[in-house]
Amino acid sequence: MKNIAVIGGGVMGRGIAYVAAVSGYNVVLQDISAEALEKAKHYIESELSRSVEKGYIKQEQKDTAIENLAYSTDMAAAARNADLVIEAVLELMDVKIDVFQKLDQYAPAHAVLATNTSTMSPTEIAAQTSRPEKCVAMHFFNPPHKMKLIEIVRGLDTSNETVAIAKAVAKQMNKESVEVNEYPGFVTSRMNCLIGNEAMYMLMEGVASAEDIDKAIKLGLNHPMGPLELADLVGLDTRLRNMEYLHKTLGEKYRPCPLLVKYVKAGRLGRKSGGGFYNYDNN
Repeated sequence: MKNIAVIGGGVMGRGIAYVAAVSGYNVVLQDISAEALEKAKHYIESELSRSVEKGYIKQEQKDTAIENLAYSTDMAAAARNADLVIEAVLELMDVKIDVFQKLDQYAPAHAVLATNTSTMSPTEIAAQTSRPEKCVAMHFFNPPHKMKLIEIVRGLDTSNETVAIAKAVAKQMNKESVEVNEYPGFVTSRMNCLIGNEAMYMLMEGVASAEDIDKAIKLGLNHPMGPLELADLVGLDTRLRNMEYLHKTLGEKYRPCPLLVKYVKAGRLGRKSGGGFYNYDNN
């Protein structure tokens, strides 16, 4: 496997493209927005330079990664020579299905189609293609170049060969992987959404400040990041979509906290908007 196409140039897509390029793959990052691709290119090249400065990678790796990366607004062209396509678009089932139906037409017959969904059904997505046995979920974590885990989630028809390919790619990317049988939210999102939602209820009820809730979880439970700052990093609109899906599929305990709904309505989406549970300087 040499060629990877990443569909979606947002926070996750650009991070996955970075990891794939540094790991020696030829990568095409595709997005419908030329502006998004320009921002992604700037981010990736800045991260590569920072990684060289900090000694995480060598200059030759940076040069090779830049050489291995291409950018395109044309999904058909991006997928044409791919051995693996990783979809990293919005957490909306209709959008993901539309992308997979197109990729099924554009990608070579041997290509594996992976979704980076954190909650949604790879079975439902794969069923809209002619190759459900070659479809799988590869759930990367934000930021993909720093987080060590990839959840590999089997759909109903995902073949052992496809799972083996996903595991091999994770290993090549220097990641650990866990194999999960499909169920809404998989392992990490089921737990993480509950913890984050409860933290939002505590903030709404005045139990403690956002800073003290996060500090308590980090120092008392040894989490590397507090649940509210993590939600800001993920994006509160993304977290709300995840919660709505889990509420629909798993029941009442996943009902989104009203404070989360209010923040999203107000446009307070976390780091990407400059403010969520905390304020950020995006200049």
